[in-house]
Amino acid sequence: MKNIKTDVLVIGAGPSGCVASAYLQANNIDVLVVEKSKFPRFVIGESLLPRCMDHFEEVGLLDCLKAEGFEVKSGARFIKGNKVCDFEFDKKFSPGWDWTWQVPRADFDQALTNELQQKGVSIYFEQEVIDVEFYKDGSSKTSLKDRNGVITVVEAKFVIDSSGHGRVLPRLLGLDKPSKIPKHSSLFTHVKDLRRPSSVEGTRITFDVINKDVWLWVIPFSNGITSLGFVGPTDYFEDFKGTTTEKLQQLMALSDFYNPRFKDIEYEFEPKMIKNISKSVTKLYGNGFALTGNSAEFLDPVFSSGVTFATESGLLAAKLAAKEITGEKVNWETDYKDYILSGVTVFSTYVSEWYTGNLQKIFFYDNISPSVKAQICSVLAGYVWDTTNPFVKNHHRLVKTLSKVIDLETEGNTDQTI
Repeated sequence: MKNIKTDVLVIGAGPSGCVASAYLQANNIDVLVVEKSKFPRFVIGESLLPRCMDHFEEVGLLDCLKAEGFEVKSGARFIKGNKVCDFEFDKKFSPGWDWTWQVPRADFDQALTNELQQKGVSIYFEQEVIDVEFYKDGSSKTSLKDRNGVITVVEAKFVIDSSGHGRVLPRLLGLDKPSKIPKHSSLFTHVKDLRRPSSVEGTRITFDVINKDVWLWVIPFSNGITSLGFVGPTDYFEDFKGTTTEKLQQLMALSDFYNPRFKDIEYEFEPKMIKNISKSVTKLYGNGFALTGNSAEFLDPVFSSGVTFATESGLLAAKLAAKEITGEKVNWETDYKDYILSGVTVFSTYVSEWYTGNLQKIFFYDNISPSVKAQICSVLAGYVWDTTNPFVKNHHRLVKTLSKVIDLETEGNTDQTI
């Protein structure tokens, strides 16, 4: 057994952990990153939002990502039968980035960790956190086990849990709680996109609405691979029999728009299923630790919010941890929890209203005004902390109100712009 001392232990080498550790390294805080997997490794979360570009830029990780040539994402398209709703990020309400990427996460995360190691950040791969003990002063001892069973104990002044779906500290400290988002599951794979159109149609990220509760994602990558995945109520998938390959083939047949493009193309791997994907916790921080990204909250894939919340919370946790370590007083309740949850709550409203059908009604209404669409577009771009946006500030009521107005316009056949 060996012992290591560090200022901050970061658990997880995904985007959240990488942004956090890059900030700490740049600000002369001793940081160690531990990661359970061996990179490169497959993980979902392949569609980014423009907001996260601010974070990569701030911590010096943008140029290494630009060099990878990932597929540019300049908006998002939603289709339902013959109805189409296109959002272009350059027409959003809030200032900020108007593009981002669609990425195979194995390559994306590898590029981030390679850059971090070049900057001098220590990353220990294939290290599983098996135990953690916190002390009254916030310091901790974390026990790691490598693939050979060798134990390492890390003494840290602070721990940032960016372990994603591994949810290390929520599991070890009993912090999990049921999510308020309906129980949904996802079934997904990758394919060689052999019939990809050469125009923008071939690279456009699209959400194909099968019915109010079920939708298909289509995320093309620049390497010729496309990610396909269905999301729906957990019990919905039980109606489809056979292997996960057979289930996904049956589901793809429900998409009139995409089935011809992907029919009879062999899947790159046996489709994977994640059940009850939404997660929540009883608290986002404690004495000596903070939870970031999916280790804290995961809503739903429908608006691709996962990586943006991961980098937003990872960067903020790193900034506050650095302050605390250097002797500054930090109010984690207001400066971290309240801030992060204010954005989570906005997106949670949009996810919930998507599945009530209210947001879908707005998306596919023919006469939405450009100003309203721009404000909604800002939310979809990840700028959910911009309270100058009415659809952020008044998110609880505006979506419902606008949906009711559409009902009245439809019933009266007035077909007016709203």
